[in-house]
Amino acid sequence: MLLYILFTIGAFITSALCGFISIPFILKFCKERQLYDIPNKRKIHKNAVPRLGGIAFMPSMMLAFILALILLNATKEGDKIQINISSLYFMLSIILIYFVGIIDDIIGLHATPKFTVQIIAACLMPMAFLYINDLYGLFGIWEIPYYISFPLTVFIIVFINNAINLIDGIDGLAASISIIALLGFLFLFAQQGVWAYVILIAGLIGVLVPYLYYNMFGNSTNKKKIFMGDSGSLTIGFILGFLFVKYSMDNPNVMPYRKDGLLLAYTLLIVPCFDVVRVILIRLYHKKPLFDADKNHIHHRLMQVGLNQHKTLLIILSLSIFFIIMNMILNHYIYATYIVIIDAIIYILFHIVINTMITRKTTTR
Repeated sequence: MLLYILFTIGAFITSALCGFISIPFILKFCKERQLYDIPNKRKIHKNAVPRLGGIAFMPSMMLAFILALILLNATKEGDKIQINISSLYFMLSIILIYFVGIIDDIIGLHATPKFTVQIIAACLMPMAFLYINDLYGLFGIWEIPYYISFPLTVFIIVFINNAINLIDGIDGLAASISIIALLGFLFLFAQQGVWAYVILIAGLIGVLVPYLYYNMFGNSTNKKKIFMGDSGSLTIGFILGFLFVKYSMDNPNVMPYRKDGLLLAYTLLIVPCFDVVRVILIRLYHKKPLFDADKNHIHHRLMQVGLNQHKTLLIILSLSIFFIIMNMILNHYIYATYIVIIDAIIYILFHIVINTMITRKTTTR
């Protein structure tokens, strides 16, 4: 196990170094080509900011991952890690997502082509026999047939993909909340001894560290600040969706049966996923188009209370960690269905408090 841990750390360091080296070049490229995220009434930032930070994510992650696997397979102590059909389909899918994100960042795309590519990429997963085939008793449902698993898996991957994309609204939020989820998946896969995914996750976390440095502490006035753009948020979102399905699937050839497999994977992504559900319900209630942008996400609402970006970030990350700790504790005592219901109630109460504070602030002006 020590050997795998060393290679995991190595992948993290390699990817982080790649990020610190590549992001300054991306900043220079954006400055030369005038590729900026321009402020408007919906956006929070006040200055034009380069938006191609996500370009560094996949190359850094994959370089660290491939290098670690080559070195690991070259050692006599480690088990040989093989690339199977689902891994190849995953590579193809993530390449599709990555490049559609780059195209959107550079020239802009409507929601329809982006959504279509996401569906195509997600369809490759069940086609490679990677799908959610068991709900582990959630709402009384256990094993589910392939003809239901296929669309369910596609829906979940696309949903998570967009959840991360949509929560990318203030400095550090999408990256930080993704790091929390990735650390959770890293721990879960390490517990099961699936080290290929542990190394892959470490590589992605590694490049997010330099991105966070430039995103949160870079100066926008001299163009040292950068956003991840869709190339970053869509890439991270798709990988998280893939990891969700991978860990949730009951496949004895990969991992032993885990009655809490789906619950643990869901727990790591509660905040971004619940946020999308809430926003969609509000848009449906007010009969607004689902793909129209607004300022109704959790970070927008907290800032309407009067909080700045850093305080808003801290509260949302604390909420995510709270759900993880609570669900881990409740998992030992009650069924998953009741835990999901409790999560929903707490999240609703959280927003009731926020809405009350916004109303009071508005009426006292």
